[in-house]
Amino acid sequence: MPPFSQSSPLSTVFSPNHHKPNNHSSTNIVTIDVGGQIFQTTKQTLTLAGSNTLFSNLFNSYDQNNQIPFVDRDPDLFSILLSVLRTGNLPSKAKLFDIQDIIFEAQYYGIDHLLVQCQSNPSQFEAFNLEKSKILNLGGRDPISVIDTTQNGSVLVSHGSKITSFDWALQRKSTVLTRFAAIDSLLSLSSNVVAAGATDFSGLQIIDLDKGLLMQSLNWEHLTKSSSTVQAIGKSPEFLFTSFESGRRNSNSIMVYDVNDGFRTVSEIARNEIFGDSCIPATKLKWVPSVNLLMAAASHSGPSGVSGNIKFWDVRSGEIAWEIKEKTDCFSDVTVSDTLSAVFKLGINSGEASYIDFRRIDSNNSWNYFGGTKKPMNGKKEGLGCKIESHGNQVFCSKEGELEVCSEVLMVENGKDERVFRKNLLGRTKDVGGNRITNLGFNGSKMFVTRRDQQCVEVWESSRRGF
Repeated sequence: MPPFSQSSPLSTVFSPNHHKPNNHSSTNIVTIDVGGQIFQTTKQTLTLAGSNTLFSNLFNSYDQNNQIPFVDRDPDLFSILLSVLRTGNLPSKAKLFDIQDIIFEAQYYGIDHLLVQCQSNPSQFEAFNLEKSKILNLGGRDPISVIDTTQNGSVLVSHGSKITSFDWALQRKSTVLTRFAAIDSLLSLSSNVVAAGATDFSGLQIIDLDKGLLMQSLNWEHLTKSSSTVQAIGKSPEFLFTSFESGRRNSNSIMVYDVNDGFRTVSEIARNEIFGDSCIPATKLKWVPSVNLLMAAASHSGPSGVSGNIKFWDVRSGEIAWEIKEKTDCFSDVTVSDTLSAVFKLGINSGEASYIDFRRIDSNNSWNYFGGTKKPMNGKKEGLGCKIESHGNQVFCSKEGELEVCSEVLMVENGKDERVFRKNLLGRTKDVGGNRITNLGFNGSKMFVTRRDQQCVEVWESSRRGF
């Protein structure tokens, strides 16, 4: 018998009201027999699978015939896929199955794209229920320099001159070689195209990972006519931003390219021809959609300590909209959250996390420390090498080998709302500690962590969601 056929003998399991020939076409309920197990759902649920899928065939067959559709497949796997159609999420019982079996079944029914969507759904991210669930091993001995994630849930890892990509299910990996000795900046532009750069190699390279080909090389033209190395990369839906520094390290700039027009040069902002404390190259770029500004952060170590600045650029006018000057406790790492409307940093001297609220910008630009008070500095660089990233409504901080998750708690003081962030140590006892954390990445329900001197990526996810 073929996988999909019309079968009338099975109608004997129903009561007459459920399968009257002249009645079922007018009802919203659809009955399906999968491998001998009866399922009932609605026409609206089946249409969510899209046209030209087996689910749409079931829908059309049920409307046109007086018989119950029969599919010769595993009913347990069908139950999981039906739950994906109903809720948009994988049910918790999916943990009992090998994800590859679910993928093969979803491909058979033509809804594997829905699996990608539900695995990439940020609503599935449960910050306080994260635990280490999987290790993604890499080949070779090169240390991991940077990671990124794509919209379809895959993970990109640069190690040495190589870029390794893991598919959205984290089941398959592929590796391509680049022209770099080591990659310092990596940014996903689409499911198969990345931008990559290095601080010791001239030009930004646009690479097709599927074909392993260099599509384009972007360079910055400057007065010294020397090479132009990449210090940071960022993007918005319209633009690709690249922070360049001249090979002689006496000039720098941020170039703006059109991602929808072959990476055509749109403009140049933040150009500096004399190297100094006030014009150091940006080493972190991040787009802030709610205010249409580009955050460009830069720091520099000198005889008087570490200083820097965080500038927010209006890309279209080329003007600075807002600037934070860092001197007392310059950032070791900095990020910006559109969801929380704030800039977050880890102080290099104090090692403490703090923030500035977008909604309460003033001339002082004073940092508000988590917990309300700043601990005394002891002369050591407590925050050196620490990382801070935001995802959803949480902020994640690394200190050596440990992770903290920080959440906002709204407090009312003297009749005014006050923002307070509380910190919690992340992970189970067996997950805590290890080598210093070097990268944090997020996608859908997962967090990705890399550590110094380790050739692998840790996958953290909710204990109720992981496979």
